[in-house]
Amino acid sequence: MANIKLKSTDDIESWNTKELRKLRITIKNRMESLKTNNKPKELPESHPLNGMELDNCQRLLDKVIKAEKKLG
Repeated sequence: MANIKLKSTDDIESWNTKELRKLRITIKNRMESLKTNNKPKELPESHPLNGMELDNCQRLLDKVIKAEKKLG
């Protein structure tokens, strides 16, 4: 299983396929949680999505999808 904790989302181009896939799934789950819950779960500081709101998650998801397409 890919480990995405403590990885920087600023350098997403260096992530491998498994890490990008896990991050994409995690972002989608987080976005759903932010949409449906008034008080979503707090994420640990080591989590790449810590402190992100819905619009930040969407921008990151777009970056992840582009990075995945580059890797093929």
